Amino acid sequence: MHGGKREGSGRTPLPESKKKIAKTIYITHTQNNEIEVYAHGNSFSEKCIDLIQAQIARRKRAENNEVKFIDLFAGLGGIRLGFESAFLEKGFKPKCVFSSEIKDYAVKAYKNYFKDSNIAGDITQIPSSDIPDFDFLLAGFPCQPFSAAGLGLGFEDTRGTLFFEIERILKDKKPYGFLLENVEGLMNHDKGRTLSIIVNHLKSLGYYVSYRLIDSQYFGLAQPRKRVYIVGSIDAHVSLDNFEEHTAVLGDILESGLPSVNSEFTKKLFNHFKPDQVIGKSIKDKRGGIDNIHSWELGLKGDTTTEQSNFLNQLLLERRKRKWATEIGIDWMDGMPLTEKQISTFFPRENLHAFLTELVDMGYLTLEHPRKKENGRRVPDKTKPKGYNIVTGKLSFEFTKILDPEALAPTLVAMDVSRLGVIDNGGLRRLSIREGQRLCGFPENYDLSFLKEKEAFDLLGNTVCVPVIKAVSERLADIYKS
Repeated sequence: MHGGKREGSGRTPLPESKKKIAKTIYITHTQNNEIEVYAHGNSFSEKCIDLIQAQIARRKRAENNEVKFIDLFAGLGGIRLGFESAFLEKGFKPKCVFSSEIKDYAVKAYKNYFKDSNIAGDITQIPSSDIPDFDFLLAGFPCQPFSAAGLGLGFEDTRGTLFFEIERILKDKKPYGFLLENVEGLMNHDKGRTLSIIVNHLKSLGYYVSYRLIDSQYFGLAQPRKRVYIVGSIDAHVSLDNFEEHTAVLGDILESGLPSVNSEFTKKLFNHFKPDQVIGKSIKDKRGGIDNIHSWELGLKGDTTTEQSNFLNQLLLERRKRKWATEIGIDWMDGMPLTEKQISTFFPRENLHAFLTELVDMGYLTLEHPRKKENGRRVPDKTKPKGYNIVTGKLSFEFTKILDPEALAPTLVAMDVSRLGVIDNGGLRRLSIREGQRLCGFPENYDLSFLKEKEAFDLLGNTVCVPVIKAVSERLADIYKS
């Protein structure tokens, strides 16, 4: 005895939207060959569908000019600024649907300018399902090493890094494209292996990927700032070559009439030099040269005699010679301590020991062991006799560089930007926050005045250059529009 059809048995009926219908098309041999080359799929039918869906998506984009994007590791929102500006000029309506940043004063600045009330925190704690759908992912992510798994392209290779979060979101959300920015060091980080893994992982997600090291000084900014830019789209290669070049100098963005610094340092500086004599000079004791002013020339640790000053200048150069490394028995390094006997060979003098001791007591010299290489670091070699060396404390002076209005500013670095000086109305002042913003191409209405100076310069020292982002985003917009 046979029963009737059991409930739930057999194939599950497909919804009408997924049912396939048969169509016949006629194509040339050339078209057939091109489909085989350029389409993705396991069968001819799948390849045709791939091309049809790509073209439908393009035409939909042409009709709907709203472009949704997310802004990760947002900082001040510099990538967003450049991206929005580029896409607006190309006729799109860019819309940020999600932002993420963890530094509290960056969030304050971001909210103040963009008027966004909801800025997400730690992206590692946010599932992809909580992020709205979007067309582009923007991120200036931190540079981190990857596991020793190698270039095997396994998804696990990047787990535990912040790039993994970008990869995770791209994999889950499948947007049209992305724009990533990172420091110059990414090019050679882990002997280039880190960048290779990043690019290969992005390609494995189905993106056409381009990357280039680009310098901001050719985009109308008075600051050389080299950064790695990585872009990708699902259906076309984006060229990062042959950008139109524009140049500027520091004087183009300087303010005037700002308050000068009146300190012991500036008093001693102008006791020895006129304001126009210090323009373009560095103030440090590590190197010599005509563009450098040393602490002993200003008497910062006590006034020196002409003989003492001349000796310190001579020692500054002498201690770099490779012959001393051979004689001491260490690997050469830039600035080795020399014994009294070694010093006497190029600076013979009666009572040399007392002469050197006085400079040690003043703080211009230190008595130390030579340093040897050990596990990739320099450590004191206590088997070698102590010698005399220049005291070169890092960032030990109130100002370390007096900027030249006719030249470029140095690359802004959060750690030392507050020690950059500007001659203004015969006095010396620090680079202003507004000038720092201009060096990065931020709009004049972007306000950081409510932050502490240290906070503002920390953000500017880690931000992107907006005009570069805009130029790169214009390439993305052209591809997206076409």
